[in-house]
Amino acid sequence: MRSGRPIARVACALTGSALVLALAVGCGSDEPSDPGNQRSVTVVGNGEVKGAPDTLRADLGVEATGDDVSGAINSANASIQALTDAVVNAGVPREDVQTQQVTLTPDYSTPSPGGSSAITGYRATNSLRVEIHDLAKASDVLTAAVNAGGDATRISNVSFVIDDDSELVTNAREQAFNDARERAQQYAGLSGDELGKVLTIDETTSGQEVSASDQMRSAMVDAAVPLEPGQQTVSFKVTVKWQLK
Repeated sequence: MRSGRPIARVACALTGSALVLALAVGCGSDEPSDPGNQRSVTVVGNGEVKGAPDTLRADLGVEATGDDVSGAINSANASIQALTDAVVNAGVPREDVQTQQVTLTPDYSTPSPGGSSAITGYRATNSLRVEIHDLAKASDVLTAAVNAGGDATRISNVSFVIDDDSELVTNAREQAFNDARERAQQYAGLSGDELGKVLTIDETTSGQEVSASDQMRSAMVDAAVPLEPGQQTVSFKVTVKWQLK
């Protein structure tokens, strides 16, 4: 009869070990099985900052025609050289004058019924990108260009910009993030939660240049016109995802 007691004690010990193991497994099951399913809130914030432009950019060019290639090219070259000299003499450093495009295309006659068109001459263009950092001289520079090029002058893509907008960018980005955080805090409060750490940030930026009107460009052909730089806007949109806790 005494030989059965040790076996009973071993059985009890095994049963106790199994119970501890079961409790350990049960406690482990309370941990989240998928951290990717944590609660979060995603919001979009906007930031916008304005500043006064300090630079004017414009494409200045000439167009000339000729009976042959040499005639068209030589005429365009003479006009663009006169325009360049006028711009430089008006106060623009040569390093701020850069050739943008040179083209040469044939002109064709209107074909008669059943006939074909023929080359009647050639058309040459030459354009410069000019940057004017002293806005007080901008009107005089453009007027000098028009006077030098005469009827052959072409002006396009006139715009005011901020040469160094890094401070505006920094402020707009900060404004956008703060806006996103305020929105997220409101949503967290409405849901009875608190904001945790930032999980992701995604931003979109867009700079807006203030462009001169078509009326202003056409009026510059006849007389000097005051230029109004207005303001440039730098805007950011940021999408931020926060953990909720």
